[in-house]
Amino acid sequence: MSQPVQLPGFLDTLAPLLDHWGYLAVGLLIFVEDFGVPAPGETVLIAASVYAGAGRLNIVAVGVIGFAAAVLGDNVGYAIGRIGGRALVLRFGRYVLLTEEHLYPGQPVRPLPASRRRAGHRGADRPAPAPARPRCRSRRRKPDRDR
Repeated sequence: MSQPVQLPGFLDTLAPLLDHWGYLAVGLLIFVEDFGVPAPGETVLIAASVYAGAGRLNIVAVGVIGFAAAVLGDNVGYAIGRIGGRALVLRFGRYVLLTEEHLYPGQPVRPLPASRRRAGHRGADRPAPAPARPRCRSRRRKPDRDR
């Protein structure tokens, strides 16, 4: 086995994880992060791309696994919110520090689409909104019937 890759800065803490688990670590952490559990998904993706640049992992495999794990994680998060809803959050939310005080009163828990989960993020599936049409306050003139 070749010498481990020296990752820059805090990414060095992920080196043992990538050395031992590789692609599985990338897929599992991105999957878990995308359905709502705080995990270093994007961070491990960056570290895996550095590994791929050093020849330790395949960049195409890292991209495909990252994409598939993100899509599956988003779908699991949506299913949890759709099937379980508010009752599930109230019952098991305490294990992830989510209590009823964190929810709006009387508001149902609805899953957000993937493009809306991160503040300010606008994905390719959600284009910029069209500008609003100004409202015309004048009455429309009726066409003359004499002509």
